[in-house]
Amino acid sequence: MGNTMELIPAKNIVMKTKAPAAWFGAEYNMNIYRGCSHGCIYCDSRSTCYGDKTFDVVKVKEDALRIIRDDLNRKVKSGVVSTGAMSDPYNPFERELKLMRNALELINAYQFGVAIDTKSTLVTRDIDILQDIKRHSPVIVKMTITTADDDLCSKIEPCVPNATERFAAIKALSESGIYCGVLMMPILPFINDTAENITDIVKMAKDAGAKFVYPAFGMTLRDGNREYYYKKLDEMFPDIKGKYIKQYGLRYNCSSPDAKVLWNTFVSECEKQELIYRMKSIIFQYKLGYNTQLSLF
Repeated sequence: MGNTMELIPAKNIVMKTKAPAAWFGAEYNMNIYRGCSHGCIYCDSRSTCYGDKTFDVVKVKEDALRIIRDDLNRKVKSGVVSTGAMSDPYNPFERELKLMRNALELINAYQFGVAIDTKSTLVTRDIDILQDIKRHSPVIVKMTITTADDDLCSKIEPCVPNATERFAAIKALSESGIYCGVLMMPILPFINDTAENITDIVKMAKDAGAKFVYPAFGMTLRDGNREYYYKKLDEMFPDIKGKYIKQYGLRYNCSSPDAKVLWNTFVSECEKQELIYRMKSIIFQYKLGYNTQLSLF
């Protein structure tokens, strides 16, 4: 994993998000890459419905920067461009290709904002451009962290920087004035759905200077993703697959059996650490000060 890459054609890359359920209040969505080489055992993007039969191979959209430039140029209305929900924009190839970095330069030039989901510490390389974008538009970085335990991390997310390194990246972003926090998802039933894991993540997020933690106490499983996940469970957690089959059958939404208790633990720890955790509050906070001109009219 991690050393093959392909080129694929694309017509458009920056597209309007489907309202009203826009992820973190983003107006546009951008995926420069398809597929991912991070090897996380639970990734929903492996699901058959997305039609990517070689998900572990990173695909780069041909002529991506020209397409992004044209897409941004055509937009009548500025807004926040979200990236990273389908495949991580900071995969290992990005280090050399710098497509994400160049896309951020275009986003900056056309005066758009940006919302980044990633598990990679490579995002810190682009702090200088994120600071430039922040001068005119909202910027948010969401670092996915599912467990505070580096050993468990190396099992469920084998080709990604460990949790300690990701918290260090949050610290670097936060100290540079970039609004950032933790996506605490997925929390895998019978694996990392413990009160201890939840409170550890929240405390470490606070120590790293995160402004928020946004959770999901469970995971999703559907065709394609389910088979891969179960195969990995057999390899690493041999007694757990049976629990999934018994508890969830073929259900898509697999909430942790302890979801309610974990939510309460989570909320009380967030309030203790003064971290926000509701989508509305996070959107309000990172966009604060950017929409004032509009509201005057």
